[in-house]
Amino acid sequence: MEPLRGADPAGIGGYRLLRRLGAGGMGVVYLARSGTGSLAAVKVIRAAYADDPGFRARFRREVETAGRVVSPWVAALLDAEPDASPPWLATAFVPGPSLAAAVEECGPLPEASVRFLGDRLAEALGTVHGAGLVHRDVKPDNVLLALDGPRMIDFGIARMPEDNALTATGMVVGSPGFLSPEQARGRGREIGPASDVFSFGCLLAYAATGERPFGRGSAAEVLVRTVHDEPDLDGVPASLVPLLRGCLAKEAAARPAVSEVRAALEGGSGDGDWLPDSVTRLIARRSAAVLALPAVEATQVTTGATEGSGAPAGADTLPVAAGRPTGTTRRRFLVLGPAAGVVAAGATAAWWTADRPGRASPRGGGPLPRLTVALQGDLTGGRKAAGLAQQNGVRLAVEHLNSRPGRGFDLTLQVHDDAGSPSRARQVARRLAADGRVRAVIGPTTDACAEAVCGQYQRALLPLVSVSVGLDELGAKAAGSYRAYAATRPPDRNLAAPLATHLVRTVRARRTVLIDDAAEGDFSWGICAAVAEAVGSARRTTIRRTLAARADGAGAYRALAESVTDAHADAVLFAGGPARAARLARALRAAGWSGARLATQRALDPAFLHAAGDAAEGWVFAAAFLDPSGVPAARSFVAAYRERFGAAPPWYSAEAYDAMLFVGRAMATLGAARAERGALVGRLRETDYRGITKRLRYTSSSTGYTTKALYLFRASGDRFRFLGQYEDATA
Repeated sequence: MEPLRGADPAGIGGYRLLRRLGAGGMGVVYLARSGTGSLAAVKVIRAAYADDPGFRARFRREVETAGRVVSPWVAALLDAEPDASPPWLATAFVPGPSLAAAVEECGPLPEASVRFLGDRLAEALGTVHGAGLVHRDVKPDNVLLALDGPRMIDFGIARMPEDNALTATGMVVGSPGFLSPEQARGRGREIGPASDVFSFGCLLAYAATGERPFGRGSAAEVLVRTVHDEPDLDGVPASLVPLLRGCLAKEAAARPAVSEVRAALEGGSGDGDWLPDSVTRLIARRSAAVLALPAVEATQVTTGATEGSGAPAGADTLPVAAGRPTGTTRRRFLVLGPAAGVVAAGATAAWWTADRPGRASPRGGGPLPRLTVALQGDLTGGRKAAGLAQQNGVRLAVEHLNSRPGRGFDLTLQVHDDAGSPSRARQVARRLAADGRVRAVIGPTTDACAEAVCGQYQRALLPLVSVSVGLDELGAKAAGSYRAYAATRPPDRNLAAPLATHLVRTVRARRTVLIDDAAEGDFSWGICAAVAEAVGSARRTTIRRTLAARADGAGAYRALAESVTDAHADAVLFAGGPARAARLARALRAAGWSGARLATQRALDPAFLHAAGDAAEGWVFAAAFLDPSGVPAARSFVAAYRERFGAAPPWYSAEAYDAMLFVGRAMATLGAARAERGALVGRLRETDYRGITKRLRYTSSSTGYTTKALYLFRASGDRFRFLGQYEDATA
């Protein structure tokens, strides 16, 4: 929503206008309230076109066609005056986002939601076609989401198949990316219900993947691919692929009827919560924003005296709509006169801009430019806890950046799930690299996915800012061939520093057994080698042991525990994962050994506590993330996170918040007009950002953006207790 502008009427046809919802080629759509108090979306034709017979005829047809379609999944036509000056129509207001906005902000919908969406929209299309109409513009922007189901809107170009008004050969009508081949070719007389089925298939593919099946690019490029290329259905759930391939057949006669589509979507007609929680919350926020609208009063401001005060007949009367600031009465507003009316309206617009992201510029320069960033992460795979934490941290940062008064742009966030799969990560990277709107990517979650996509992002010169990736190799390449890559956490090898410091300063260990877990590959070997080098001296001894990658039997762990006791060690460091660390912990407890036990963040997982039981007590872990609840500088973040998501912020959420603010800082110093990909790659290396978790700045000596953000945790009871930054925790 945007505030009303000075030239907007206060009301029309008995509806009080509250906010602008959008503007298109024909006119402006307003949020309005009827005389009975219900909300409506009122579309008003532009004054410049009101006298054009062609535009008026088109508007009249829209009213006629919308009135013929009665379905629970179509926004109902409430009222209309196509012959008024200006012409207008009112439809039921749906406070939820469009499908396009929901997917862009919350990511693709799960399969069950896609099936539900498809079933309801197919039913709506059946009603449209049953009324003898073809919608012609089925696309995500024309589908609004509500808690009980979707609503199809905008019958501005809906027509009967035999209607010649928009069927001239060579005329392309609709939205590229969601047009049928016959629409793309401009073969208007061939456009029938099957054309809507093709567009419906494009829409469902977008809902399931977040990508258009015929890609992005110029309108001409997309139209050519629509006509000649096969759709890209990578990422579409396998059970939906046959249906979508049928809907996207090049020949209209080969596509299924709407009734067949509904039959194929059985299982999508159940009741209950059909949307993921993230979209439900988005709908709730949109609804709350509508309920929080300030009172709006109509005011007539005249450029001459009124009739009661001797005004000349025909004095100009200008309708003004203003969201009245608290404490300004209508009488006071009237007494102040025309100049004050402008000031009051401007004050309200400034208030709206400061408190509502994504709207008019505080300097009165119209809507702010929008810059797009994307989050790529593991949201459904083995590392989904870290991926979802990063998603929430980035969302909170975007909301914070979009709420700042005086900002020069607003941010739009795309979310893409790679499920921790390198092959899927490469698919996501290809799409993001090809999407020219995306200026930077936060992610991925896992080392394997980062290794798989870095080259693609570098070729696209698209900044990739990772939060949880610790690959040493990528850090080294960032100094040379991978300049687009920015790691905001220290590399894995640096985890040796807090472990060595803890052994020397806190444990004061004399004999330490370092156990290299071969299942972790080079990571484990590197940690053990670095710690051995750091603590080895005439007074301190390190003893190396290796746990075979396929060591599954209890005997292997019992033998390791016995070797620790036989060595008279006072400390053990294990560089493996949670399951194998838990088995070692139990073996050490069974052997009666009670010295210091250390591990890395790879074992810092609730699964370790559950599997190790009492044997987990006292283990110390080195990590490249902190617990924001234990950091004074993060108090405001913790409070905001709790309010926004209803829970304490998990690990990596605060780091992701800082990473997004770091990118935002670089964008802001460039300005909206200059914040292109290549410029941003260079500016990130020049940006010095002090966040709530760490200071981020590039240094060529370390080939990274931070080296000291390393922390210690201790297993205590049924949780991990945050000890703090290792230099403080071991002092």
